[in-house]
Amino acid sequence: MRLDKFISQQLEISRAIAGREIRARNVTVDGEVVREAAFKVLPEHEVAHDGNVLLQQNGPRYFMLNKPEGYVCATEDEINPTILYFIEEPMAWKLHAAGRLDIDTTGLVLLTDDGQWSHRITSPRHHCEKTYRVTLAETVEPELVTRFADGIMLQGESELTKAAVLEILDDKQARVTLSEGRYHQVKRMFAACGNHVVALHRESVGDIALDEALEPGEYRPLTEAEILSINLPPELQKPLS
Repeated sequence: MRLDKFISQQLEISRAIAGREIRARNVTVDGEVVREAAFKVLPEHEVAHDGNVLLQQNGPRYFMLNKPEGYVCATEDEINPTILYFIEEPMAWKLHAAGRLDIDTTGLVLLTDDGQWSHRITSPRHHCEKTYRVTLAETVEPELVTRFADGIMLQGESELTKAAVLEILDDKQARVTLSEGRYHQVKRMFAACGNHVVALHRESVGDIALDEALEPGEYRPLTEAEILSINLPPELQKPLS
């Protein structure tokens, strides 16, 4: 990659400004000043700006975030703060959420700059399961277990939802596992059954469970095993029930 492009991406400035920084002798490579914008930056190079080392990105990145309420799963938003507020990584703006949560929904969000990997999570064809803990306004009736398994007709839809697993935790707490991701699906499924979701918290995506050590707003890189679990072929992934 050209040095001016690398500086531009790392500092989130224009290529023109990056070029001026290079010509002003503010950029070093392996401790030596480089004034050529076209200099080719290699993976083994240590590039610094004003003495601050700029880390090179070696391959795609994968993180889990414990999303708090009040943040949107977007790279930018004119009204609400985004989840990137919590991500202290170079070029964080290149990351995207692999499966969004509503502004009032908390819990596991996976972030990556690997488009194919995130597609395996979000594409209906891959049936990637998501599990949510749900707090409800009214008592969860036992017959809802069968209704969720049989599929529910949502308002404005023409097909039943796919089979979902409902586990009743107590009178007003439940755990729901879905293999699809329709708009506001959990909230709409309970609404169709005459109940109202008070709070929604995502616990897992596929075999990746939210790290209990992460406080709201904290994040960590995914382990190699967690990353690879998303790439498993459907026949090796755990069944819905």
